[in-house]
Amino acid sequence: MSTTYDKIKEIETEMARTQKNKATAYHLGTLKAKLAKLKRELMTPAKSGGGPGEGFDVAGTGVARVGFVGFPSVGKSTLMSKLTGTFSEVSEIEFTTLTTIPGVLQYRGAKIQILDLPGIIEGAKDGKGRGRQVIAVARTCSLIFLVLDVLKPLTHKAVIEREMEAVGIRLNKEPPKIVFRKKDKGGINMTSTVPLTNIDQDVVRSVLSEYRIASADVSFRCDATVDDFIDVIEGNRVYIPAVYVLNKIDQISIEELDLVYKIPHAVPISAHHEWNFDELLEKMWEYLNLVRIYTKPKGQLPDYSAPVVLKRDRASVAEFCDAIHRGILKEFSHALVWGSSVKHNPQKVGREHVLLDEDVVSIAKKK
Repeated sequence: MSTTYDKIKEIETEMARTQKNKATAYHLGTLKAKLAKLKRELMTPAKSGGGPGEGFDVAGTGVARVGFVGFPSVGKSTLMSKLTGTFSEVSEIEFTTLTTIPGVLQYRGAKIQILDLPGIIEGAKDGKGRGRQVIAVARTCSLIFLVLDVLKPLTHKAVIEREMEAVGIRLNKEPPKIVFRKKDKGGINMTSTVPLTNIDQDVVRSVLSEYRIASADVSFRCDATVDDFIDVIEGNRVYIPAVYVLNKIDQISIEELDLVYKIPHAVPISAHHEWNFDELLEKMWEYLNLVRIYTKPKGQLPDYSAPVVLKRDRASVAEFCDAIHRGILKEFSHALVWGSSVKHNPQKVGREHVLLDEDVVSIAKKK
């Protein structure tokens, strides 16, 4: 009896054999849908009486979580020790870190949880090593640092990206603008607001038939691919920003360093010598998309020592109040805001007003 893994291999082999053209688009669409369903089976852990793997249940602390992912012995543990002061066993031997090591980094007033995940290896998506547990924790991160050895960055980068893609983690991508809604009857109704060059109605029907969906409304608002469409149907994809941390730059020349800088989303560093940490932390802050809001009690100076840190896309006055205390909104009258989100300093605003980085807020309660 063939296993799920064998079935995946068979489909991947057939896809590699099939020429890509208009005549085979329907067939390839069906194969990709079958492949996605089988990979979902692999990702879903088998139900058993045992508890979770040792060291893989990490309680969330801080405003964001950054996961260090990479091959064994690329310097993740050294980097974490230098950034957070948390000791993670360091060695030249592969697979030193066997459990998830949590640490906390204080940066710009924000408390950011750092997770040193066990070294990822090729085949992690198929459950090799501790791969499946590593990837499950990686899915909960706000940002992923892919730590690579600068002497072999592109080979490792390609392997890790492939492993991440296979388990539904999309790095540095936005969710596709596709609206998909199942119906009880009425057939397949497909619309698009942009010209579609990668997918047509026949391919959409072939994918939906594989999922046994006979009636649905599908609206494309971007020039999507079959893979994008399958991602939306599956509904379990996570879209996480990633920074490629190219470690051990003390072992390369200046000319090679110039080439390394051309890799998108990359920051070259030396964890051992603590070179270029400033740029790495600035890039981390930019990709986490955080804002600092300072509080100003009535009649006092603003408190710049302990900002309230929020996600940029969830930084309304109401969310700021909730971050301080859930009960504030019940007594909320208005807020006075100083900073770049207002035209006048101060300006009276309501709870819907969206705050920007380093705004100062004073909350007035109902009388």
